[in-house]
Amino acid sequence: MSDVDHSQILIQESYGSSESRTYGLSRIKNVTKINVLKSTAPTSAVQFFKSVFLPQGYPESVSDDYLAYQLWDTLQAFCSSITGTLATQAMLKGVGVGDKNATVAAAAMTWMLKDGTGMVGRILFAWTRGTSLDCDAKKWRLFADFLNDGAMFIEMIAPNFPHLFTVLVCMAGVAKSIVGVAGGATRAALTMHQARRNNMADVSAKDGSQETLVNLSALIVGLVLLPSVTGNAGIIWTLFFIFTALHLFANYKAVCSVVMETVNRERLHILAYNFFRNGSLLSPVEVCNRESVMILRNRYKLSIVLGAEFNKCVSSEDCFVVLDDKLERMYGLTVHSNNVTGTGTIYILLHSQSSVKDIIKACFQAELLRWCYDNDSGKDSADIHFRGPIKDLSQILKEEMKTLKHSGKPTGKLIHSVIQSYSIADALFPSFINLLQSFGWVTDYVMLGADEWRITCNIER
Repeated sequence: MSDVDHSQILIQESYGSSESRTYGLSRIKNVTKINVLKSTAPTSAVQFFKSVFLPQGYPESVSDDYLAYQLWDTLQAFCSSITGTLATQAMLKGVGVGDKNATVAAAAMTWMLKDGTGMVGRILFAWTRGTSLDCDAKKWRLFADFLNDGAMFIEMIAPNFPHLFTVLVCMAGVAKSIVGVAGGATRAALTMHQARRNNMADVSAKDGSQETLVNLSALIVGLVLLPSVTGNAGIIWTLFFIFTALHLFANYKAVCSVVMETVNRERLHILAYNFFRNGSLLSPVEVCNRESVMILRNRYKLSIVLGAEFNKCVSSEDCFVVLDDKLERMYGLTVHSNNVTGTGTIYILLHSQSSVKDIIKACFQAELLRWCYDNDSGKDSADIHFRGPIKDLSQILKEEMKTLKHSGKPTGKLIHSVIQSYSIADALFPSFINLLQSFGWVTDYVMLGADEWRITCNIER
């Protein structure tokens, strides 16, 4: 420092965005002094609260939607704890607590049957729906909370039906076991979304601390509330419905506040349709405002099977359309149309070497076919950006469907439409994927729910 000509050196340090200090280093007559020139820090109480209940580095270490989600999640957890207390009181009454004629053995048997059926339900649900929990985390999160309230409602009414009590509590047990699987799995998916510094464990641990504090608060409220409402069915049911309504509303707002940057089927559908219509893309926030958070039936005329089995969808008439003559394409499409119902299925076969980009492109092409199948794009509509290629594809598809209908066969394959869609997808997809990346969408991995079937093609001479 003695070799530097200066009067003072300024040093600044910060702890995330919550605390900062400025130091001044000065040297006078060979004596170095360090002075604190400026310091900004939250109060000790606020700092303590943040260190106990928020991930280290908050808010930089988490996603932008973290605070909004956690506030709504806190409210729903409090309401769920209160309704859970009321349901537990009803359950204990139903198994015979306070009844001189009830036996311990009967109560134990009822509880074991309830737990046993719940275990079976947990296994079956994880088997049938495990894969989709990652792809549609927001939908299944909301579904779990709706189902949880339904289970507690069954527990509330069960004591009023003594002869059906065991059956009702078993139904509630199955429902709650499904809630456990769906809620736990989707919570993990949301934690992965919120953690922005590879800090999933910290985010998850602090979420657990927040939930424990909320449950403790609800426990105290329940201890004060229960003695005053016990025996008054009108007040109990009023409180149950009020807190259930608040619980569902808070859950709806919570999942709606989550802005996912990963691409799943519904988000890709929204993005692709907007691209076909306007030639541009939507940001994750804009798609969040449009996507549904409810689990609904497939509302499209063409459904999509990603990662289909070769022998279940490909025949001799379209095998080289699916594979392409040079065997270079990393995916293949075939469309089965039902001439009676006006619906159909797009089967996507994936190559063993298919990349994430190839899978996105395959689904993009499927959305292109779905667009032409669902909409009358053959008209020269001014609100379609790519009028030329889409109009051509729509015309081919319309003529091919008319030919199939006149053939008298109930089902058929749209071979020429698929051939045309390959060339259009090749032309449009590079712009789509570039826009996808520039708008902040994650393209390193996708949540499109592909099955595991893959094909490998070799030419033997």
